[in-house]
Order: sequence, then C-alpha cells, then structure tokens
Amino acid sequence: MAKIAVIGTGYVGLTTGACFAHLGHEVVCADIDPSKIERLSRGEIPIVEHGLDRLVAEGLRTGRLSFVLGSAIAAADCDIAFLCVPTPQGEDGSADLSYIEAAAREIGPVLPYEAVVVNKSTVPVGSTKVVERVLGRPDVKVVSNPEFLREGSAVQDFLKPDRVVVGCDDQSAAIKVASLYINVAAPVIVTDPASAETMKYAANAFLATKLSFINAIAAICEGVGADVNDVVLGMGYDKRIGQDFLRPGPGWGGSCFPKDSRALLKIAADGGYGFDLLEGVIAVNDEQFGRVADKISAAVGGSLQGKTVAVWGLTFKARTDDLRDSPALEVIKRLLAGGAHVRAFDPTVDGPKPGIPSTVELCADAYSACQDADVLAVLTEWDEFRWLDVAKVDEAMRGRQVVDGRNLLDRNEWRRGGFTYVGIGR
Repeated sequence: MAKIAVIGTGYVGLTTGACFAHLGHEVVCADIDPSKIERLSRGEIPIVEHGLDRLVAEGLRTGRLSFVLGSAIAAADCDIAFLCVPTPQGEDGSADLSYIEAAAREIGPVLPYEAVVVNKSTVPVGSTKVVERVLGRPDVKVVSNPEFLREGSAVQDFLKPDRVVVGCDDQSAAIKVASLYINVAAPVIVTDPASAETMKYAANAFLATKLSFINAIAAICEGVGADVNDVVLGMGYDKRIGQDFLRPGPGWGGSCFPKDSRALLKIAADGGYGFDLLEGVIAVNDEQFGRVADKISAAVGGSLQGKTVAVWGLTFKARTDDLRDSPALEVIKRLLAGGAHVRAFDPTVDGPKPGIPSTVELCADAYSACQDADVLAVLTEWDEFRWLDVAKVDEAMRGRQVVDGRNLLDRNEWRRGGFTYVGIGR
C-alpha cells in the first residue's frame, strides 16, 4: 500500500482521497482553505455525493485518511502525489493551468526522491510536460491518470470503473500508479501521456454529442408527432448505440461537459483541425435552452411578461448540489429576460448561491414554489418530484400548465388532474 498525497479537496480530490483510503492506502489530502480542512477533519462533507460521507468517516476512523493545510505538508512524505486542482476555462476556451502550476511549484522542493506526480485534473494535451518543467525535478516522473467520475455516482465510478487510464513515458512510474488500483476490477489502459489526456476530452465530447443528438431528435419527434421516449427505447436496444445518455432534456451542463467541449475545440484548432461537428453539438445545446424557455412562454399564451413561473430543480442534474453551467439556470435566465417572475425550489438549495439570479424567489418546498404560478416547469430530474400530490399543486397554482423539461412526470396523471402537460419530444 502506498502513501498518497492528494492536492485539492474539491469534487475530484475528495472523492479520490476517500476512495484510495478505502482501498487501503494511506492518504493525506491538502487544501488552502483552513475552515474547509477543519470541517473535513470532523467528517463534514461540503458537497452532495452519495456514499462519500461514509467513506470519509471510515478513512478518519481507521487513520488512513487525514486532511492538512498546505500542499507541501501533504507531499513531504508521499510516494505518489495527485494533483486535483481546478482547471477553469480561459477566455479562448483553453484550460487554465495556473492552479496546476502553482501546486507543482509548491510541492516540487519537498517531494521525496523518485516520487511520482499524477495529473488527475482534466488537463490539455502536453500538461505532463508542463508539470515536469515546473517541478524541476529530473528524478520525479509525471503521470496522467484522468478521472471519469459522474457527479451523483462518483464513489461507484471510482471503485467500479469502466476502465483505468494511465499515461506515462516511463514504465516504472506507470506501473506504480496502475498498482494503486490493484483491488479495482477494471481494465487498465497504459499509454502515452498525450493519448491519456485526449481520452478524457474525447469521452466527454462524445457523451455531449449523444445528448445534443437526442434533443435534436426530440425536436423532430414534436414536428412529426412521434414520441421520443419510444424512439429512444428502440434505439437503445441496438448494442452499437446503447441506452445511456439518450434522455432528452433542457440541455447539458455541469462542471465538465461545457468546459471540456470548448477545450477540445481549442485543442483541435491548435492541432490544425476545424472540429465543425463539435461546434454543432455546442450550438444545438445552446438552442435547447431557448427551446425549453419558448415552451414555457407558449404555455402561458406567448408572453412571459408579468407571469409567474414555478420551477422545480436548479442543479445541473439530480443527486448533486452542483449549479455550475446548469441548464435549469440557463432556461431561468431566458425566462427572467422575458419578464417572468420565477419561484424556484431545489432539494439542495437552502438560500442564495453563486449562479442563481438574485431576482429568483427561492422557496422552502415544491408546493410553495407553485403558489399563484401560471405555469410549472420541471428542469431537474429529482426523483421526489415524481411523487408529489397533483391535487396540492392544483390548489396552489393559478394556471394549469406543466412544462416537463425532463419527461419526469406521469403525463396521464397530470392530465387527469386537469393540467395541460407539455414534455420534450412528446
């Protein structure tokens, strides 16, 4: 078992540290926020992620997981250091490596002889060379080990992954990193750094393409009178296509797909290729936000001015509290621009948060969000919304219109309750 330093306790870093500790390694996670380190050391988890609190508690109890302030402290006695810091999008779409470089600069002088540094953050092609240069340590090898974690199922994805990718030009360093996953039942792909770094962008861009494609098919279904749910069912049985990521909705978002898609465009351009297909995928997604807002506007007669819209769901998807690039918020911005008043509820939002427009009225529960509303819009697929009492919603609302942006609700039940139901591609 190895001594592991994890630099950064964000979504990727915290999951990585807790899961490696669960696998039996000795893990020290570092961050620059003193209050965050204090909370984590007490087992308090700052994000919504199923099962993560249990693994952190287990790691603290066994002594295999600890949290410290400052990267240098964590890296001073490690065999392998994982860089799990943000790589925000630059103005030209490229990934900003300043956090990666700062972390490498801090740990470089204190790393033990022949330690290994791993890029776990999503980074552009060539980043291993950048980290090697900043470290200034010929004895320290840099490995790419991209994460393929889905928010809401990150623990499961780490412990039971589809594959583990290790990119390094040095065979010994690659074996050290691959051996960390010896108790994980998954194929291990050992390749060069450039291929490993490209895999993450390619995977996310392909999944975004599937989502944009099915939203486009949903628009066609509406035009010809087909039901996209049945179309998806028929497509999904084709083993070449599969069921996953063929669920229509208000668009895709989150911390990865928008950023990584635009980063891949920049990578492609730098490599001399005009990635028109991916440009189209992004354009279709941007159009989808407007299409859903137009459905809501049409439900109240074509003008949102002075209308009250009840919104169920604010996060970019269910089972997470992540609001970054949320399709729900993109739709809401368009509703507000049209003159609507928005009353919203999300199970993970208990007050104002970055990204939520200040004019949105946040409500304590789903029913209060419906008070005197002219139309109800479902924008995040929280399972609990399925089982709410239609009669109570009817009593609260002024209008009788439902726009289900996730095809989540039982449309027949809502129609029996006196509502006009509008879905996506149905």
